[in-house]
Amino acid sequence: MPHLYCIPENEIELNLIRAQGPGGQNVNKVANAVHLRFCIHSSSLPDFIKQRLLALNDQRISQDGVVVMKVQTSRSREQNKLEAKQRLEALIDGVAIVATPRKATKPTKSSQRRRLDTKAVRGEVKKLRGRVRCN
Repeated sequence: MPHLYCIPENEIELNLIRAQGPGGQNVNKVANAVHLRFCIHSSSLPDFIKQRLLALNDQRISQDGVVVMKVQTSRSREQNKLEAKQRLEALIDGVAIVATPRKATKPTKSSQRRRLDTKAVRGEVKKLRGRVRCN
């Protein structure tokens, strides 16, 4: 799926850091994990997207309005960079789509009647499940 907004490279700050976890000498010697920083306030995004991003209750967005992501899913530096950019674009695309407001409608008379009929049938079935009394 194409992204709605393309983020210029100069607005994204990528730092290479050493990854955590298992990996032996590769983890100790090579900086393959990516630390992405993206400032919402100084970005070229439209104002309504900036406002919606800042209003998100997302732990990746700091109080200063900076998106911070750490990606270390792959052993490849390039794959981690690509994954970080994709996560940022997915975050922005998530707030860029504005849901159309739902229009309230009234149920038809026949749908109300069907609903009440099925409720009555279910009630009868449940009543028959009760304890059998012998008098």
